[in-house]
Amino acid sequence: MRRLLAAALSAVQIVPAGLATVAAALAPWAGPAAALVGDSPAAAPVLARHVVLIVGSRGSSCTGTVLAPTLVLTAAHCVQPGADYKLVSFDAARRPTLLDVAAVLRHPGFDMAALLGHRATADVALLHATAPLPTPFVAAPLGRTDAIAVGDPVTVVGLGVAVRGDGRSGGTARMATLAATGRPGSLQLRLVDPAAGGERPGRGACTGDSGAPAFRDENGRAVVAGVVSWSTGPKLAAGCGGLTGVTPLVRYRAWIVDSAQRLGVALSP
Repeated sequence: MRRLLAAALSAVQIVPAGLATVAAALAPWAGPAAALVGDSPAAAPVLARHVVLIVGSRGSSCTGTVLAPTLVLTAAHCVQPGADYKLVSFDAARRPTLLDVAAVLRHPGFDMAALLGHRATADVALLHATAPLPTPFVAAPLGRTDAIAVGDPVTVVGLGVAVRGDGRSGGTARMATLAATGRPGSLQLRLVDPAAGGERPGRGACTGDSGAPAFRDENGRAVVAGVVSWSTGPKLAAGCGGLTGVTPLVRYRAWIVDSAQRLGVALSP
């Protein structure tokens, strides 16, 4: 188990998860560190309490959103068949504990080939824990609308690594407030650092941030509007720091709610 945790915290996947090694993922950033989600300021506690680290037996790591004490939302590409997954809890001294997962549910409409082909797909999944997550984890509410327009702010909170070359900064919740760009819709949402515009290195999701929640304001409270699925480098190059691709939840909210009910889990209102 310790080997599993060590592998995960050394950040072995990039968005989409599990498709690149650390060296390959960080290669585009051999120069000055970029200000990505993993190198952004620590997330506000009110948001950080909603995210949990997910590690896989094949060395993957992703971010998940706590929807209930025993239910975590993440990206479907983060939980591949044939692998085992654990949730990671840290105590006040940053000592980790691995928590067992009883069941993994991927949306039946998820298509990995579509994701790799840069096409929208149902990139959402649920992990059902065998026991409740400890404090300070708190369930996050699901959004109910899809009214996102160009320029609207969306905050991504991830547990990925900082782009500093050593890959040892995973597991710290960090946040970046990005802006919707392109043609926001119910199939795919593209986010960009408004200060960089996608033309130069900016903030965005990177290694270990797959499955991270995208929060937006809904009637004065932060709700989960989507999960992180992919990223690009500046000017649509490979890597991170350009666009952050999010799978909106509006099409899949009913599946999430129904799956939770079948598992006997009550979601946050």
